[in-house]
Amino acid sequence: MNGAHLNRRQLFKLSAYSAMLMGLSARAQVGSHPLADKASALPALPAWPSKVQKIIFGSCIDQNKAQPIWQAILAARPDLFIFGGDNVYASSQPWQLQNLKIAYATQAEQPGFAALRASVPHMAIWDDHDMGLNDGGVEFPHKQAAKNAFLDFWQLPENDPRRAREGLYHAHVFGPVGQRVQVILLDTRWFRSKLRVTDQRDAPGKERYMPDSDPQKTMLGETQWQWLEAQLTQPAEVRLIVSGVQVIVEGHGWEGWGNFPREQDKLKQLIVKTGAKGVVLLSGDRHIGAIYKSSSSLGYPLYEITSSGMTHAWATAKENGPNRLGELITQNHFGLVEMDWSKQEIQLGFQNTQGEWLKKLTIALSELR
Repeated sequence: MNGAHLNRRQLFKLSAYSAMLMGLSARAQVGSHPLADKASALPALPAWPSKVQKIIFGSCIDQNKAQPIWQAILAARPDLFIFGGDNVYASSQPWQLQNLKIAYATQAEQPGFAALRASVPHMAIWDDHDMGLNDGGVEFPHKQAAKNAFLDFWQLPENDPRRAREGLYHAHVFGPVGQRVQVILLDTRWFRSKLRVTDQRDAPGKERYMPDSDPQKTMLGETQWQWLEAQLTQPAEVRLIVSGVQVIVEGHGWEGWGNFPREQDKLKQLIVKTGAKGVVLLSGDRHIGAIYKSSSSLGYPLYEITSSGMTHAWATAKENGPNRLGELITQNHFGLVEMDWSKQEIQLGFQNTQGEWLKKLTIALSELR
C-alpha cells in the first residue's frame, strides 16, 4: 500500500484522529475490515459552520498518487469542503470490496487529507470510481456494498437518512437568513440508466456516448427527483447543486446529463417550476477545470463550475466547449466558490497545488434570480 512509504512520525503528529485512521489501514493490510469500527468510536468531526463564505471543492483523487494539493487548500481556510466524487479509485474489475476498503484506508493515510478531515467541515458524494464501475450506474451489482463502505468511511451518523434509503443524495442549508447557502448533493450513479454507447468512438462530440431520448431512461430516479423538488422549495439565497458528472455542458460525448437530454431539460424546468433562485452547478469527473454558462432561455442563466483533477488532471485535454467561458484548466487544481454578502456577489475560480489563481469569475447574485 502507498501508505507504507509515508513518514509515520508526521502522521502521528497530525492528530489522534489521523492516528486512528492509520490503525484502520494497518488492519486492512492483514485482511480485517478496515472500516469495522463504529463511526461513533472515532473523534468527533468538525462542527458545521454557522455561516459560509468560502467553499472549496474538488474531485478525482487517486489514493496512490502524491497529494501536495491539501496544503494549498488548508492555507485557503475554507468554511466548507465538498468532495465531488471519485474520492478514491477502486473500480478495477472484477470488483472486490476489499480493494475499496484498502483504497479508503490508503487515502486516510495521506497527511494533508487527514488534516483537512480533522479540521474543516466537509460533505461528500461519490462518482463511478468510488462506487466501483467506470461510467457505471444502476446496473452495477455491488453498489450496496460500496455504499456501506462509503457510509462508514465518511462517518455518517447512524440516524443519517442516507443509511435508510437507496442512493447517497443529501442536502444541507448553512447560514442565517439573508446568507443561506444550500448544498444539494445529487447521486448520479445509483439510479442512472445504462448509457447509449457511441457508434464512432473518439469522434469529436461522440467520444464514448450519444444522446438517448428514451423517456424511460433516468439520471436520478423518480424518488430522488421528488426529493430534489422538495429541496428546491427550501428557502436559500445561494444553492449549490453538486453532480458527479457535468450538467449543462455542450459539445462532447463523454458522460454527462447530455446523455439524457430529457433529464437535462427536466432539471432546468424544475428550477423554474420551484422558483429556486441562486442556483450554481458544481461538477467533476472530466479531469479538467472549466466554467460554463447555459445557452437556454429558460429562466435565468445557469453557471456550472467543473473542478476535476486534484491528483491527475488531463494535461492534453481538448473540447469544443461551445458554452464554456474561457480556456480549460489542465493542471491539478481545486475549485472555489466564495460569497461576498456585502456586495451580493459570488466568485467562482480555481487554484493550483501552489495556491496560485488560475481563473476567477464574479457573478452578481441578481443575475441568478
